[in-house]
Order: sequence, then C-alpha cells, then structure tokens
Amino acid sequence: MADTPTPQNNNNENLVSDFSKSMSYGDYLHLDQILSSQHRLSGHHDEMLFIIIHQASELWMKLILHELNAARSSVQQNNLEPAFKMLARVSRIQQQLIQSWDVLSTLTPAEYMEFRHALGSSSGFQSYQNRLIEFVLGLKKPSVLAVYEHQQELHKQLTDAMNEPSIYDAAIGALAKRGLPIDPEYLQRDWSQPYAENDSVREAWLTVYRDVEQYWDLYELAEKLVDIDSRQQQWRFNHMGTVERVIGFKRGTGGSSGVDYLKHIVSQRHFPELWSLRTVL
Repeated sequence: MADTPTPQNNNNENLVSDFSKSMSYGDYLHLDQILSSQHRLSGHHDEMLFIIIHQASELWMKLILHELNAARSSVQQNNLEPAFKMLARVSRIQQQLIQSWDVLSTLTPAEYMEFRHALGSSSGFQSYQNRLIEFVLGLKKPSVLAVYEHQQELHKQLTDAMNEPSIYDAAIGALAKRGLPIDPEYLQRDWSQPYAENDSVREAWLTVYRDVEQYWDLYELAEKLVDIDSRQQQWRFNHMGTVERVIGFKRGTGGSSGVDYLKHIVSQRHFPELWSLRTVL
C-alpha cells in the first residue's frame, strides 16, 4: 500500500474564534455604525451608490485633514522632513478621490432623477470637511461660513480654521527662517483673507529652485505642495465632468449654479508663486 500522505500543518489552527471577552475586527472599526449609516430615502437601487461614494469621500477627507494639519505643524516647527511623508500621503489620498468620480459617473441622468428629489437642499457644496481642506490649503472665503450658521459648534470650528495660517503660509515662514527675504506683512498678515501673489515670495522660491542642493528640503516641500495643488485641480475637473454628465447645466440641489460654479473654480491655484516661477526659470 502507498504511504498515506502526512497532512500539512493548518496555519489557521490558532485562529481566535471566541470574541465574547476580546475585541474583534468589527468592534475595532465600529462597523456596526459605519455599515448601518446608509439610508436610502427614495428606496431606489442607485441611491446606495450615491450615498456610499459621498460617505467614503468624507472619510478620505478626514484623513487628508489629519495629514495636512500635522504637516503644517511640522513645517511651522521648522521640521520639514516628517511633513514630506504626510504630504505625499495626501496626494495619494487625492488620487482615490479623483478615481471615485469614475464610479459615480456610472450613474445615468435617468437613474439620478429617480431619487434626486429625496436630497432636498442637501449638497456637496455644504461639505464642511471640504471647506476645512480649502482653508488649510489657503483658499479663504468668509462668505461660505453662512451655510453653517445653524450649527454653532461647527460654525466656530470653521471660523477658527479660517483664522489660522494655511500650510502655504507655514511654507513661506520656512523660507524666512532660512534667511530668504520675505515682505514682513506676509509673515504676519490677516490669515482669514485670501492669499494674494507676492513678488518677494516668488523671488524666494526662485532662489530655492535655482540652488536645489543648498535648499533641497525647501525644494522638496515646494514640489510636494505642487503635487497636492495639481491633484486638487484634477479632482475639481473630474467633479465638474461628472456633474455635467449626470445633470447637465441644472442648478445644484443646494442652490449653486452647478457646472457653471465648478467651471469657475476648476482653475484655482492654492500656491500661485510655485506655478508662476516655472515660466521664469
């Protein structure tokens, strides 16, 4: 008789199966709360896609804010290297958000019209995390705060964020700390106001780009910021394209002009000198 083969060791024989007194995967991630938060108001099949895309995007935005705020603190402390990893991660997260529009674009106009009425006046325009991201990147618009006045704590959080320096303001401060001449008013300006391009800032970045070896860390910081700015523009463009594909030029559910508004903001740059210097180099 042939030898009976010896059973191979079961690598899963020590798997934990009793979670009555220990934490499981679902417990750690609070999956009961996350996976029970999709409530279709219309009952239409495709509303689930719409809800999950936006909820997942908000989770990614939460992580972007976590990384951007930490990176800004690192730059403010003149500790640039840790910020590089955080900013690189942000640009990867942005890629996920950009690709999410490809999934949402599988929603046809006819399908969306089946449940659009259920959204009421709710709109992605009201995403407070997207506003916080814009603020930390330097896009300050005091007028947008009116949307959140009905939520006092949230309104205060956004107001406080608007009055903080952006990550670009922190980067300009890093230029000054390295001895590069920056107009004093740009180091202690009103952070709640939109950033305006400045000659001294452009000249400082030009110095960095013309002597990469001496200013390698500042050069690396600048390129990480350009990555983020570029991806932010791609995200807006894909957003615009998806909206036009699904609703054409109808007004947004929150009252915005829809595609016309998105076309207006698609070309906005957060770090203008990092783009204009490329023509001069």
